[in-house]
Amino acid sequence: MRKFKKQDDEAEINMTPMLDIVFIMLIFFIVTASFVKEHGLDVNKPDNDNPPPPDPDKKNIIIKIDNNNQIFIDFRRVDIRSVRANIERLHAENPEGMVVIQALPDSHAGLIVEIYDQALLSGVKNVSIAE
Repeated sequence: MRKFKKQDDEAEINMTPMLDIVFIMLIFFIVTASFVKEHGLDVNKPDNDNPPPPDPDKKNIIIKIDNNNQIFIDFRRVDIRSVRANIERLHAENPEGMVVIQALPDSHAGLIVEIYDQALLSGVKNVSIAE
C-alpha cells in the first residue's frame, strides 16, 4: 500500500475568486469616485421677487382673432375695414406701444397677414404676431 499520492497531479491556482474581488473593487471605486463638475459662465440673473411695475403709458395694442375669424380690439368686435383706423387712433393715444396680433390656431392666415399690413400702413413700427 502506498502512503503517498502520485506526483502526476500538478497544483493549480483557481483565478475565479481573485477576478470576482477585482471586479467588486472596480465597481466600488467607480461608485465612490468624486466626479469633477465643469463650470460654465457665471450668469447674474435678476431678482424675480420685485419685478418692475408695468408702465401704464406703454400699453400695447392687442388685436385678437378667434376661431370664427372675428377681430377684437380692446374687447370690441371690429370689422376688417376699420382695423387701420382703430390702430391709428390707439397709436396716437400711446405712440410707444406696439401692436400684438393674437390669433388662435384655427384662424385664417390671410386675415392675419391683412391685419399685419394694416398695422404697418397705420405707421406703427413694432408689430408682432403671438399665438
